[in-house]
Amino acid sequence: MARKNDAFYFDAFCTCADYSCQAAELLSQIAHDFDPDALEERIDEMHAIEQAADEKKHEIQDALVTAFVTPIEREDIAMLSDYLDTVTDRIEGVLHRLYFDNVREMRPDALRMVEMIVRGCKVMREVVGELAQFKKSKKLRDYVVELNSIEEEADALYMHAMRELHTTCTDPLVVFTWHEIYSFLEYCVDYCEHVADTVDTIVMKNS
Repeated sequence: MARKNDAFYFDAFCTCADYSCQAAELLSQIAHDFDPDALEERIDEMHAIEQAADEKKHEIQDALVTAFVTPIEREDIAMLSDYLDTVTDRIEGVLHRLYFDNVREMRPDALRMVEMIVRGCKVMREVVGELAQFKKSKKLRDYVVELNSIEEEADALYMHAMRELHTTCTDPLVVFTWHEIYSFLEYCVDYCEHVADTVDTIVMKNS
């Protein structure tokens, strides 16, 4: 599948996935050692990762403009790079909401969801890493299935967390705040799955 000059795209996808992993690890560190008064500084750290991810996405887009032949369909390259970038964007969005809403304490379910984001990003990175040589890969399909399972776990935890929030919390402002944060946490895992499903579709189209 991959010609010599095709390596750029596959390497770039892996770099984008690496940035998502970095963002997830940073979010986990912040959440587990939570210091609300240090969030502004940590936002700058997260934004640096998000900016680097954006730059890599732009490199892919610029390459598509001038490329005569691409290793896979242009639409698939654009879609995959967009989903990868969105994972990092969504992770940054979680941190923004912790800061905007002046959250002072992390909820246990939120910590569990953060760990699912870390797991999802790691498996997503494996999925993307297998794409260049998918015809020889013996692991790609297993990684896709694993990521689907993580997303299902995240959905179940999201339902539990939201139910717990709405049945035990009496402060409307807290309910509103955590409703939004839980939703953004769940979005992160959703987009990891979108990446895996897109890779799966690309493989089927090129097999």
